Amino acid sequence: MSKNIFVSHSWNYSDDYDRLMKLLENRSNFSYTDYSVTKSNPRDSFSDVESAIKYCSMFVFIAGVYASYSDSIKKEIGWAKKYDKPILAIRPYGAERISVAAQDADKTVNWSTESIVAAIRELW
Repeated sequence: MSKNIFVSHSWNYSDDYDRLMKLLENRSNFSYTDYSVTKSNPRDSFSDVESAIKYCSMFVFIAGVYASYSDSIKKEIGWAKKYDKPILAIRPYGAERISVAAQDADKTVNWSTESIVAAIRELW
């Protein structure tokens, strides 16, 4: 069964997002539908982003320190909470520190395919 996942990210740090999506795409026996806002799938307004979060099954964000200062990620976490979506924070690969926003997550995992997929299945 496919999981509907909204992955929040900063376009200024889109390399992490791209690596995460490749990691998930290459994982066998795991399928998902990407509800994220991307450059190829932009949303016109914050209400469109809120709607995507409302109808996704899970909210995921990469908990780099930059997330602590991102107003859009803070709003998205607020919407995930509003719509009672499980929240997964992923520690960036090799990061020594993570965002304080990870405190809002139901689970925080290290950057590894198996940890991420197991957490998605657990929170699902």
